[in-house]
Amino acid sequence: MTAPRHFHNPQSSPARRYGPAESAVLDRAGMAAARHDLEAWPGYAPTPLLDLAQAAHRLGVGRIWYKDEAHRFGLNSFKAMGAPYAVLRFLRGIIAKRGGAIDATVGDIAAGKYRDATRDVVVTSATDGNHGRAVAWGAEVLGCRAVIYIHEHVSPGREQAIARYGAEVRRVKGNYDESVRRCAADAKANNWQVISDTSYDGYMAIPRDVMHGYMALAEEAANQLPEGAVPTHALIQAGVGGLAAAFCAAFWLRWGEQRPRFVVVEPDKADCCYRSAVAGKPTTTPGDLDTVMAGLAAGEISPLAWTVLKAGADDFVTLDDEYASRAMRLLAETKPAVVAGESGAAGIACLIAAQEHPALARALGLDGSSRVMLVGSEGATDPELYFKLVGRKPQDVAR
Repeated sequence: MTAPRHFHNPQSSPARRYGPAESAVLDRAGMAAARHDLEAWPGYAPTPLLDLAQAAHRLGVGRIWYKDEAHRFGLNSFKAMGAPYAVLRFLRGIIAKRGGAIDATVGDIAAGKYRDATRDVVVTSATDGNHGRAVAWGAEVLGCRAVIYIHEHVSPGREQAIARYGAEVRRVKGNYDESVRRCAADAKANNWQVISDTSYDGYMAIPRDVMHGYMALAEEAANQLPEGAVPTHALIQAGVGGLAAAFCAAFWLRWGEQRPRFVVVEPDKADCCYRSAVAGKPTTTPGDLDTVMAGLAAGEISPLAWTVLKAGADDFVTLDDEYASRAMRLLAETKPAVVAGESGAAGIACLIAAQEHPALARALGLDGSSRVMLVGSEGATDPELYFKLVGRKPQDVAR
């Protein structure tokens, strides 16, 4: 097992204010709009913020608050707060252009009031699993079509979970970034709309909508903290960086100089955020990105996410896959028992690594007084893989 790597970001500073560059990407108004629409979505309910006292004791920190996204809208993933919101925003624009309401409500669109305007619309995305399933579900709820691209390393279980929501699924040879390129090319040729949290030149509005949805999730978590409580640390996992940047922005805006120390956690086989921080500019990860933390298997950081993280993130940590497996087992054994997928357990994995490597704990400022915010970004999105890694079925752990 390879040792964790750590990089302290020289550009970060608690005194640095959330400035115009960051506000041009993510702001309070966008977060508020996302919260308004998502809280009106059929079936919305806040997910729990768990106080994992037993796990905190085992891992040598004072407090662990774990935002458990395992049951968000029945999709088992935080992605339900991003992609469907972006689909909604896109369809709202289509409806207005085709003579419908300027600001059609979630309820009216979901009820089929504008089906004539939406039924021929196709949204598309490349995915490791969770994002594509969220796009497919959002399209099904809102009455349009979805075509989802997956790469060769995506498990059959995750493919089936996407197809369950009526999407056409296309498998592409190569890694995640190859599927992104194929999706973009086919979308251009067929006049489909890409729904992605990965931004690039000429494609910024929809990833910004996705990230504002994630900000709404971060705000929901912050509002569930005990009165007056502020975490000392936030350990947030990253693929392209959208979730991490959204949490960083939300906490930066909420707490300013008192915000928690922000740590970005990645697999060591898909470490584009870490490499970008070290280089001081967006940098890609070569290779096949074949990590068990499939939801984090991205080789290129989103430029929008980088704008926030390049000065907002204090630390970047990369981990061997074995830490994720061990974190899943620890969560399954603790009380309350938690079902966490490979990517969802990344924050706990970082705490395990810090406990075993005192130099890492010191570098991150983690000790017995630390109050840590984590995001359980997914549940058992692939039950067969979960059983292989944990040795128990997710439903048995949940009981």
